[in-house]
Amino acid sequence: MKYDLVVIGSGPGGYTAAIKASQLGMKTAIVECAEIGGVCLNRGCISTKTLLKYAQVFDTMTHCYDYGICAGDMYLDAEKIVGRSRAVTATMRKGIDFLLKKNKIEVIHGFGTITSPNTVAVSGEEQREISASHIIIATGARPKDNPSFPIDEQNVWSYKKGLFPEYILKTVLIAGSGATGVELAMFYKGLNAEVTIVETLPAIVPREEPEISEQLRRSLQKAGIRVLTNSRINSVKVDDYCFAEVSTPQGSETIKCDQVLSVTGVVANIENIGLETVGVEVENGKIKTDPYYRTNVPGIYAIGDVIDTPALAHVASAEAITCVEKIAGLEPDALDYGVIPTCIYTTPEIASVGLSEKAAKEAGYSLRIGKFPFTASGKAAAMGNKDGFVKLIFDQKTDKLLGSHLIGPNVTEVISELALVQKMGITGKQLMKTVHPHPTISEAIVEAAAAAHNEAIHL
Repeated sequence: MKYDLVVIGSGPGGYTAAIKASQLGMKTAIVECAEIGGVCLNRGCISTKTLLKYAQVFDTMTHCYDYGICAGDMYLDAEKIVGRSRAVTATMRKGIDFLLKKNKIEVIHGFGTITSPNTVAVSGEEQREISASHIIIATGARPKDNPSFPIDEQNVWSYKKGLFPEYILKTVLIAGSGATGVELAMFYKGLNAEVTIVETLPAIVPREEPEISEQLRRSLQKAGIRVLTNSRINSVKVDDYCFAEVSTPQGSETIKCDQVLSVTGVVANIENIGLETVGVEVENGKIKTDPYYRTNVPGIYAIGDVIDTPALAHVASAEAITCVEKIAGLEPDALDYGVIPTCIYTTPEIASVGLSEKAAKEAGYSLRIGKFPFTASGKAAAMGNKDGFVKLIFDQKTDKLLGSHLIGPNVTEVISELALVQKMGITGKQLMKTVHPHPTISEAIVEAAAAAHNEAIHL
C-alpha cells in the first residue's frame, strides 16, 4: 500500500504532521517504535507538569497556616504521586489515539528505517515495507550522556527515570540547570528531599536573562535548594549511597546522595534510520533542512528535535504544520523563530520571547526598557508569591517590542500575549492603552510598558 505521507515518530511534531496531512486529504501513516505521543507526553512535558503540580500543592499545604488554615499531619505516597502522573499521561495518550483514528491515520508499530526516498522498512513489532510520496522524520531526541558519570538508570538517572521514582528519595544531586534540571529540583524539593544542583556555567538557566537567572537562584535557595555554579561532577562512586566528586570555585568536595540525576542536554535520534543510505545531509548531529523542512533529498523532510531549532514541543508542532502545508502545495509563511515563547515551570515560573537585552544591543538597537516587580502586584500579594518581575525591551526608534522576559507567578500563561504583541508590531504606547483587568498577573505587562515610557503610576 502506498501512502501520500509517512511520518517516522509520533511526538508532538509527528502526530501533528499526520493529523494535518489527513485534514488536507493525504493518505497518511505513522511509524512508531515506542509509545504514541513521544517523550513530551510520556516522559517529558506532561509528566513534569503533573509532578510539579503535586509539589506546588504540597508546598501550599505546608504553609497553610499562613492562610489561616490549620491542617493535621501529612505524609508522602510516592506510588500515588507517580500513579497520578501516569494516569494523566494515559488519558492524554488515549486522546491522541482517538484523534489519529478519527483522521484515519494508520499507526504502524515498529522501528522505521528509510531505504529509499520513497520507502520505509519497518522492523520489530510489525515487519513490512511501506511506500510514500513524502517522508517526514520526527524521531525526537534522547538524554545526553556524560562520560564522567554515565547514565545507568540505577545510580545515575536520566530525566526519564527521575520522573518516576519508585520510592521517596532523601538526597538528590542534579547535574544540569536547564529547564528540566530546575523543574526536577523543584519536584524533589517538594518531596522533602535535600537537593543540590551542579552547573558548569556561571549561571543557572543560562539561556535566560542574567536578572532572571539570578532571581531564580535566589528563589531556589530560599526554598532550600543548594545551587553550585562554575562547578563540575568529576566522578560518581557507589557504595550503598552515591558519592559524587565535585569541583567548585571553593575547591573539591564529595557530595553523598541517594541518586544522581543527569540532565545535561539531549542528543537527536538520527542513528540507524537510513540517513546515510539515502544521503540525507547532517551537520553537528542534526539534520540540515531549508525553512520549509526539506532535506537535500527530495521527498524527505525533518522536524522537531532532529533539526537545529529550539527543542520545544510547540516548536515541533508549528514546524509540522508548516512542513505539511508546503507539501500539500499551499504557501505557508516560514516560521518566525524570533517570536517563539519559552517557558520553565518552576516556582516562580519563567517565560520569555524575543531578544535579550544583550542581543538587542548587539543588533544595533537603541533600547527603552521597562520593569515591574511582582512585589507591587496586588494579585501576586494575594497569592502569596511575590518573587519576580516583568522586563520588556522596546526599540526606542519605533517603540516596537523586541523582547519580553518574565519571572513570577503564572507568567507562562501570559507570555503568549507578548508574543502576539511582538509579532503584530504593536507599540509600547498601544500596549499601555490596552486595558487589562485588575487584579491580575497580566496587568504587570501594562505596568512594565508604562515604566519603559516613564509613565508608571503604580511604582
